[in-house]
Amino acid sequence: MRARHLAGLAAALAWIATATAGASQNAASAIKNPIAASPESLAAGKQIYLRNCAPCHGSSGEGGPGNDLIPAAPDLTDAAWDHGSTDGEIFASIKSGIAPEFNMTPFKDRLKDDDIWNVVNYVRSIAKK
Repeated sequence: MRARHLAGLAAALAWIATATAGASQNAASAIKNPIAASPESLAAGKQIYLRNCAPCHGSSGEGGPGNDLIPAAPDLTDAAWDHGSTDGEIFASIKSGIAPEFNMTPFKDRLKDDDIWNVVNYVRSIAKK
């Protein structure tokens, strides 16, 4: 009986986590990028990207190899975005990380919002056309 209750609790928690993530993603999709993709923003974003993102996503943004502990980092230059493709969703993914496993750790304590927006602009600029 106890195992059934624990299984039910685990299922309920998984549903709540999924519903919360979906609501957060919907809210993030409505966020507008306050920083124009100027040459200055792109240059700043590139420098921040190379220091903070390239170790996993590669200097070209085409993804990383992963290892035994984490899956490969996704390609940021293609059209496939598993966690949302709007500027607001990309910003939220960088700022809050990717839950629940946090294979991508949050950068909210390491980067200011303007720095994250510059990275969003830079990542947009390296997309394959």
